Amino acid sequence: MRFVHIADMHFDSPFVNLSDRETLGDLKRLEQRKVLKKIIEYIKENNIEYLFISGDLYEHKYVKQTTIEYINNLFKEIPKTNIFISPGNHDPNIKNSFYNKFNWNENVKIFKDNIEKIETPEVNIYGYGFSDFYCTNCGIENLVIENTDKLNILVIHGTIDGASIEEKQYNSMSNKILKNKGFDYIALGHIHKQDYNKCEKQNIVYPGSTVSLGFDELGKHGMIVGELNKEKLTLEFVPLDESEFIEININITEILSKEELIEKINELNINKNEFVKIILSGKRNFEINTYELYKLILNQRIIKIKDKTKPNYDLEKITNETTLRGLFAEEMLNKLKKQDLTQDEKEIIEKAIEIGLEALQ
Repeated sequence: MRFVHIADMHFDSPFVNLSDRETLGDLKRLEQRKVLKKIIEYIKENNIEYLFISGDLYEHKYVKQTTIEYINNLFKEIPKTNIFISPGNHDPNIKNSFYNKFNWNENVKIFKDNIEKIETPEVNIYGYGFSDFYCTNCGIENLVIENTDKLNILVIHGTIDGASIEEKQYNSMSNKILKNKGFDYIALGHIHKQDYNKCEKQNIVYPGSTVSLGFDELGKHGMIVGELNKEKLTLEFVPLDESEFIEININITEILSKEELIEKINELNINKNEFVKIILSGKRNFEINTYELYKLILNQRIIKIKDKTKPNYDLEKITNETTLRGLFAEEMLNKLKKQDLTQDEKEIIEKAIEIGLEALQ
């Protein structure tokens, strides 16, 4: 059997914290639509029998009915493909969700919060869906596969071996227990990073988010295409992103003015499919106002600037001055040398030093 496995599309995500560029959210939401269309075209062209969607297909709080209609109309284009959806923590199968109140195409199966088995001639599909925004136990440990002679697949959203309190709220499952269940393939969702073909015969798979949602999801995103029989599992990752998030570091230690920095940024060679985050590092010789930089940067693909620079001063040298500035530097240097400082406390002290030295010039 052949299948496509996707997860974490997050249709109609607001993208509110991604960029100061007002149109970026609209561009990413359009890209989500284009990517799903690509998936459907691939399924049609390759006669794929099964589509597994392992949760967070859409954002319950923000999704529009027109988006649901768009998705379902695409599903209608592949009537011979069996579509299995396991609702996740962002699109739970709750009373007022579109999973309940919308009339989905007949080839779509949406799982509920009891582990259910769907039988087809060649494979048994098991699935579970969130019925709330949290899930602490789906009951997977009690599941027993009834027919091990057939192919058996599990479609589910959740965390593997979640250790923290937060992770355990999102259907944490034991990797050891899952392996011992005897599934031929486990189609997971929730973790936005790909996890496949990392070890021999790996059949517990995260495809990662289908479309990158931000700078914490760098690199290529797309779908897993699989071919499965009792003797062999073959997996291939197919990238689908229309755009890619990348980070570019600029060390400004040798840059002497705002104008020189802007000139350097405007000279960057950025591809038309890239969204860029500029990280400024090193020691600065001038004040940096990121909002001013945005106004002067020509390339609209630069959507975020992170200032991680530090002032270009020698604190040890300043402590030798017989001035109020020297006394201030000595006191603050002693604070910085304390052993039990957290990173946040260190950054606060460094900012106080910067402000204080500027005031005492």
